Amino acid sequence: MEEKRRSGASALLRERYIGDDPERLARLDEEQVSADVAQLIYDVRTDAGLSQRELAALVGTTQSVISRLEDSDYGGRSLTMLERIARALNKRLKITMTDRRHRARTTGSPKRNGRAGAAASAAGPNG
Repeated sequence: MEEKRRSGASALLRERYIGDDPERLARLDEEQVSADVAQLIYDVRTDAGLSQRELAALVGTTQSVISRLEDSDYGGRSLTMLERIARALNKRLKITMTDRRHRARTTGSPKRNGRAGAAASAAGPNG
């Protein structure tokens, strides 16, 4: 029941504040990609049982960098850093793009719902 109420509220807010405005839709997509990537980094780190400091040591960076990467408001993520994280966790980085008309896609995180745009997931060595 709670999830249904939240979904209705999200739809109402989306309709009211974004509607069919192409600029707002594009910005929403950008923000969603950022949130998805931040969540993905957090998920693969915690699934591996690592602290930010431990992941940083494996990647060759600092804890503060990992903290920023896990912050959806941070805009400085790079493909190179995502590859370094994947390699440190013995994973393969997989990136896909979908048509903006399709609203559902996977992010590699079962905790998030899909949306249009680019997707990134960290698959295990066989995935």
